[in-house]
Amino acid sequence: MPPALLDSAASSLPGAAPLLTREQVLRALRQIAREGRQLPPSTVYELVYRGRRYPPRAVAELAYRLATGNPAAPWPRPAGAPTNTLLEGLDFTITTKRPVLTSGSGPDGEETARQQAEDLYTGFEDATAATAPTRVAEPAAPYHAPAYPRSAALAELFITEAELDAALAGLTRRRNLLLQGPPGTGKTFLARRLAWLLLGAQDESRIELVQFHPSYGYEDFMLGFRPDADGRFRLVPGVLPLLCQRAAADPDRPYFLVIDEVNRGNVPRIFGELLLLLEADKRGPAHALRLPYAPASAPRFFVPNNLYVIGTLNLADRSLSPLDYALRRRFAFVELEPQFGSLLQQFLAGRQVPSPLIEQLCTRMLALNKTIADDPELGPDFKIGHSYFCQPPAQSEQAAAWLRLIIEQEIGPLLADYWREQPATAATQLRKLLA
Repeated sequence: MPPALLDSAASSLPGAAPLLTREQVLRALRQIAREGRQLPPSTVYELVYRGRRYPPRAVAELAYRLATGNPAAPWPRPAGAPTNTLLEGLDFTITTKRPVLTSGSGPDGEETARQQAEDLYTGFEDATAATAPTRVAEPAAPYHAPAYPRSAALAELFITEAELDAALAGLTRRRNLLLQGPPGTGKTFLARRLAWLLLGAQDESRIELVQFHPSYGYEDFMLGFRPDADGRFRLVPGVLPLLCQRAAADPDRPYFLVIDEVNRGNVPRIFGELLLLLEADKRGPAHALRLPYAPASAPRFFVPNNLYVIGTLNLADRSLSPLDYALRRRFAFVELEPQFGSLLQQFLAGRQVPSPLIEQLCTRMLALNKTIADDPELGPDFKIGHSYFCQPPAQSEQAAAWLRLIIEQEIGPLLADYWREQPATAATQLRKLLA
């Protein structure tokens, strides 16, 4: 009997090991997508996976060759029912060939939604991430993100080297860091630079930025049902599972989630299971949990070790409630203060702002912040940060007009809000700044 028939016969015996596993077929699909491989078209049947269609026998043969390590190994089953039955037994969808519809339409859309729900676990590489290059396209040059050395960070951050080291140490130790301080202290600016330093480059492809707000919920962040174009609700992963999926598929490089204004949202509701999984010693598959909306057959969700979370908190926002203690104890905290000392003075001098104007600005802002900190209805959390003054004009003769406009259009309205019940106090402080 020929070897191919022997293999086929052996695989049909009771208790015999299957020719392929689902993971081996998924590996073949990933390679097809990654290489843009052109497969011979099928005649009658197609394998539908995540909205794309593949010839079943060609996929099975590639998976078989990858599994056996023999690039010339023939697939031991004929096309049609023998191959289709095996693939269907591995939970793949085989359909009769028909014209391809728009992605997400009809049965393909339903199948894509189901498979996306099943793939919510981290570690699976999206087989549709890569597409075949067009024949007429010029070969694209590889993109390399600009390097971001430590010296570049110290040159543009208004913190000392020791403070930068402390922030990086907290992020590395806990994998979760919260930057808190008054408005205008450069919290989001610093968050992105910390990520760049650990990445070694300004690589935005591995940084995801979200902003919490009162309408932001668990369904946006983790997993929930959303309406599609047909008005039907489908299970859609949120920001975090998709980022965890990418990070787990690339375990040797760090990934970052930057959350702006963490405490503007309902943090316990948004985070859900993440309150447990964020802990540095609760990362990885060993601590995986089942998400509430996920199908019973879906693998459990976990946060990979190479995902870092950096959040920012504006302490002066009156609408915010205190952070949940369960969240607080999972983060390292770094306090940022307004910087109107030598660091800002050197920065403005390097931008050709006249020295008398620099001295006037820093002296008056220090005095204003002391007044705010001493006010029993405000306090240190309401001091005004230095970031309002970090974009001086290119021509030094325009600096005086630039400073006056910032005070009138940005600082003045903020003071009026601070002393809403005491307009005379706000007017007095504004006059002192403009004098």
